[in-house]
Amino acid sequence: MISAGDFKNGVTFEMVDVQGGSFMMGCLPAFGGDCHDEEKPSHRVTLPDYFIGKYQVTQLLWRAVMGNNPGIWQGDNLPVNKVSWDDCQLFISRLNSLTGERFRLPTEAEWEYAARGGNQSKGYLFSGSDDPNDVSWYKNNSNMITHDVGSKQPNEIGIYDMTGNVWEWCNDMYDNNYYHRSPELSPAGPPSGVNRVVRGGSWYSTWENSRITFRDSERTDYRDIYLGFRIALP
Repeated sequence: MISAGDFKNGVTFEMVDVQGGSFMMGCLPAFGGDCHDEEKPSHRVTLPDYFIGKYQVTQLLWRAVMGNNPGIWQGDNLPVNKVSWDDCQLFISRLNSLTGERFRLPTEAEWEYAARGGNQSKGYLFSGSDDPNDVSWYKNNSNMITHDVGSKQPNEIGIYDMTGNVWEWCNDMYDNNYYHRSPELSPAGPPSGVNRVVRGGSWYSTWENSRITFRDSERTDYRDIYLGFRIALP
């Protein structure tokens, strides 16, 4: 794990070192009838090492970088929400200028591998458990609001809230049928499209839509109270 240190006004954030490896991406037969067509076929993906945020980007971190707070429910440790993919790109550009790093949004494959627990995965339905109440804020327990990041159990490699709280933007363009032609090595999504991938479910999602393999998408300029993100490196 690495820390970005005190980069502005005492604000810090942590990144988890995800050791690379191979995994079967997409909905597995063990998940039964919950699989959707866009989650199929299950296919092998191989990724190198990378870092991903231990937590979803908080309102405190967003405010330190951007000077504002679009979050509907206010709180330093709440995940920032109501941010578009385009907003995330501007945040990342400014964060990189402040830190001298090359932060970015994770690819969809990196997101799923990290959510599964990387090479320590135990094959859970959600990120860190087969019971969503252990690891997530979702429709059945959220009281229809976001909650402080890190207040549920982490997954196998110490990452929090990859199920629930807020949907997380990924870098990839979205295609329902992409899994049929996805390359094995470091897939980065289709070369063209309109929407970008969102993953993980939110405080408003049912457990079915919070599964690790569930896929959704939104326009790059779309903002809503259930949308947030986490960052990756390099």
